[in-house]
Amino acid sequence: MVLWPAVALVGFFVLTGLVIAMGTSTTARYERERAAASSAPARTAAEPVGARVA
Repeated sequence: MVLWPAVALVGFFVLTGLVIAMGTSTTARYERERAAASSAPARTAAEPVGARVA
């Protein structure tokens, strides 16, 4: 009688922990990529092919 509510509660906490762990790792990867992109030198616009300087 008390078994199913206990199983549901434990399952809820397990799934909540899984979501938090996945979100933490994804956020860490995003922050690393963002930091790497901001430290990279800025790209300048390429000159069009066949452009002539007058």
